[in-house]
Amino acid sequence: MKARIKWVEQVTFLGESESGHAVVMDGAPESGGRNLGVRPMEMLLLGMGGCTSFDVIHILKKARQPVTDCVVEINAERSAEVPKVFTRIHVHFIISGTGLQEKQVERAVELSATRYCSASLMLGKTAQITHDYEIVEV
Repeated sequence: MKARIKWVEQVTFLGESESGHAVVMDGAPESGGRNLGVRPMEMLLLGMGGCTSFDVIHILKKARQPVTDCVVEINAERSAEVPKVFTRIHVHFIISGTGLQEKQVERAVELSATRYCSASLMLGKTAQITHDYEIVEV
């Protein structure tokens, strides 16, 4: 996998993925940025959220669960000292569907957290990661 990051100006960067997609990253005004894009550390959380969401939906679909929506809310804390790594991350899944089996949702979240989500497993080297879920009947 390859990525290319190009400096635009000040602390604004354009990240380009091997698959041909681009994203703007920028710093906060107090860091010299103009708030034109997500912060690089926010990108890590977004990547982790996307990775684990992908897994959970894939596992639920494979188990023939009638899932209609999946929202992941992530709260994270960082170290106060440099390097300001993530120290705690909580991942809350909101899974919607008609007749979802709780055991299957729990299994999907657990498998993603412990086996499949590469991003979670990497971030888990520095952060305590916890997960929970709620099921919304539609």
